[in-house]
Amino acid sequence: MKVRVHVSLKPGVLDPQGRAIQHSLEGLGFAGVRDVRAGRLIELDVEDGVADAALDDMCRKLLANMVIENYRIEKVAA
Repeated sequence: MKVRVHVSLKPGVLDPQGRAIQHSLEGLGFAGVRDVRAGRLIELDVEDGVADAALDDMCRKLLANMVIENYRIEKVAA
């Protein structure tokens, strides 16, 4: 089973990478971009029997920093 974990910064947490992307877009002449928030996409290939609770545990213990990040788990149809 394919699983995607989308990790993003919590609201209010400064995002220097997002700010750098925004400035670069402006420098390339793209107007109208008010804000950029950068995140990560982690793709996992797991056995079909892996429980949702185990996936959640993986995120909480390793894949996301729960102090400053949120995550969303998405199961992808094969």
